[in-house]
Amino acid sequence: MSVIRQPEVLGRTTRRRVVGITAALSAAAVETVGVGLWFGLVVSSRTTSTALAGLGVLFCGSLLRAGVFSATVSDLGDLLEPHRLGAAIVLTTGWVVWLLVAELIGGSVGVAVGTTVLAGVLTVQFILERYVFRLPANRGVTYTPVVPGLLLAAGASALLATAWFTDWGVSSPPLSLGFTTVVVQLIALHVGVLVFGLFAFLAHQRRFQRILGS
Repeated sequence: MSVIRQPEVLGRTTRRRVVGITAALSAAAVETVGVGLWFGLVVSSRTTSTALAGLGVLFCGSLLRAGVFSATVSDLGDLLEPHRLGAAIVLTTGWVVWLLVAELIGGSVGVAVGTTVLAGVLTVQFILERYVFRLPANRGVTYTPVVPGLLLAAGASALLATAWFTDWGVSSPPLSLGFTTVVVQLIALHVGVLVFGLFAFLAHQRRFQRILGS
């Protein structure tokens, strides 16, 4: 029997797609803001205060992203439960390890090795997050999110490359706004954040599509 003859099937499929895209947009937005702010802080200034502030932003972003996943696949619940905090800590640690590995090796090789390490950590974290937040009835479905991990790591490599290997900026003419003059500046890092956000959306969209369709 065709799907057209089963409107309830078509309705469920459409709802899953809408929910998946909405969740992917939300998760990607949270991840882009959290990782982007953290990366901007630690790259621009290497002081203890900025490192701690960036780590706090990164952890809050990881916790919020976990909340988006939880609200999509089950229920929001208490994000401060130990096992849920653990999933956020693994994600936060993965980003820190990625940057440390890339910086210790340096150059394009450092970017490649750091990206590979990050892809592995993200894949493990996605699996952990699934088992932490999924309903017990859905835990029997086998799904290894290698592709989402690779996509998100690829976005991270683009972010790192724009900070290390490019040095350009475009500024607008001074704009007079009352008693204030504003200059809008676009630098390579901003483009890197946008590229990262795009890859984050693609990664989460594929992830939610597979999970909600299972």
